[in-house]
Amino acid sequence: MLRLFPLLIIPVIIYNLFVLGGGVAAHHTVQSLGTASFVITMFSGDPWNISFFDFLLLLTLGLLFVEIIKATHTTSKELINHGLSMLTFVVALIEFITLKGFATSTFFFIMLMTLFDTVAGYTISIVAAEHDLGLGKAGTD
Repeated sequence: MLRLFPLLIIPVIIYNLFVLGGGVAAHHTVQSLGTASFVITMFSGDPWNISFFDFLLLLTLGLLFVEIIKATHTTSKELINHGLSMLTFVVALIEFITLKGFATSTFFFIMLMTLFDTVAGYTISIVAAEHDLGLGKAGTD
């Protein structure tokens, strides 16, 4: 059942909860989520400012990796997952273009990762299916 679920919908939902559900639809409040939540001082003495958006992008990258691994399976359930991944991308694209509070670089990168998930999922599944069925070129002599 978990394979049907596109994992990249999780960061999209988290972003939606903060922007729409948290009452922070005012653009300046959404931008404030990008300010440093805490600072780690490096050995060099330089401060490393980490924000909520940084954590969200890290989570999204990790989930993208898992989605790419999931795409190597060639079951019919994966086709449903790819379709739901496409739907996730379309919803994120519409939100990015039309809704207040979504026109941030962070959400743009999340949306772009949903696109990568969709394209990579279909591409990897096609290549894996060709390999499984032996549809590729026969070896040359």
